[in-house]
Amino acid sequence: MNWKHACRWAVASSVLATVASSVFALPASASPPDTQSSTTVAPAMLAAMQRDLGLTAEQARVRLERDQRGSAVERSLAPKLGASYAGAWLVPGADRLTVATTDASKVDQIRSEGAEARVVGYNYRQLDATKRQLDGLGYTAPKSVPGWHVDVVTNSVTVLTHPSARDAARSFVVSAGVDPAAVRFVDSDIAPRPLYDVRGGDQYGINNSALCSIGFSVNGGFVTAGHCGTVGSSTVGSNGVAQGTFQTSVFPGSDYAFVATNSQWTPKGVVNRYDGTTVGVAGSQEAAIGAAVCRSGRTTGWKCGTILGKNESVTYPEGTITGMTRTNACAEPGDSGGSWLSGQQAQGVTSGGSGNCSQGGTIWFYPLNVILSRTGKTLITEGGGGEPPVGCEGLADWSATSSYSPGDVVGHAGHKWESTYWSTNAEPGHPGSWAVWKDAGAC
Repeated sequence: MNWKHACRWAVASSVLATVASSVFALPASASPPDTQSSTTVAPAMLAAMQRDLGLTAEQARVRLERDQRGSAVERSLAPKLGASYAGAWLVPGADRLTVATTDASKVDQIRSEGAEARVVGYNYRQLDATKRQLDGLGYTAPKSVPGWHVDVVTNSVTVLTHPSARDAARSFVVSAGVDPAAVRFVDSDIAPRPLYDVRGGDQYGINNSALCSIGFSVNGGFVTAGHCGTVGSSTVGSNGVAQGTFQTSVFPGSDYAFVATNSQWTPKGVVNRYDGTTVGVAGSQEAAIGAAVCRSGRTTGWKCGTILGKNESVTYPEGTITGMTRTNACAEPGDSGGSWLSGQQAQGVTSGGSGNCSQGGTIWFYPLNVILSRTGKTLITEGGGGEPPVGCEGLADWSATSSYSPGDVVGHAGHKWESTYWSTNAEPGHPGSWAVWKDAGAC
């Protein structure tokens, strides 16, 4: 994708949008959820369970306790059953885990640990091997086959197919050379699409002609600098995927905008720190003059400085902007619209300035609380979280939302794990992840 037009950047005061020859993909980062008992789980989670699962507070508590008991039983039984292990699941309304095995002699052992037993024909490794054979030919899968997965409840590999294209699905399975008896076809009209996170500081493109940086996630999209685009301008993310549309844009006089994102993008209360981690946004409490402040942007990444003045009027070639905050943190073209934080409190979005990150200079940002007030939007926060926890030996802890490639090393459950295959949401040490992670020992 070629970007055609550049906004001005001068040594004197200027706005900070820029152009580039291509859109660069940025690494994803997210915090894994904490494992907690139902007595210590965040009240917000219990409230969400009541809202989305139709539970009372007591039912949500009982559900969590049952789920945790089931997980403990599975972790205990899976290694004991060895090759006969064929999966485990919780049946709605039941108070205990169901564990499948291919060896009838293991039934009493399963029951002795408080689980229901089911004897089946295929063990988990056989089913997973069948799925991986299909994975190997995934690039040939017709669009009428939206996915496939191991279904331990039916002891099969389930292949989803559009009802009008069952023959194409069968041909795909035959081409993979798998055991047809292990495959079950299920009609489905789903059309999966990728979903992407909106993070402060990440790059976005405007009308295929300029680049700016996301400020902060708000309900329905994100806020950024007004000089980055006019109302109706379309945006794409750093990955080149259609992202949203400018619904509000004010410049000059002020310098702010709101971009409404489409259904493929999810606003997150984090800011990209450009070192593989993010900072969680905890609120928007305004910092005082003299406070330390850091900013994030697609061109120069994560830079820090000090707040030197507030409520300043700055004249650009396009006109005067009032109510600005002055800092000595550097920025360059393309950083426009990006995030400013004092600690984990959101401060504003990059507007413009003088100098660069080689020589230093003066940069102004437009205050976030003014933007929120004028747009009627609500800042999305992450409760002070956002940075991935550190695992053993200083390794990053495994995250269910991160993607891993062969050779990646993480910490998890007191062990060091080396990735042997490409994966997402495959937990190290889980029985179903034996082909994905190699245990490198305790740490």
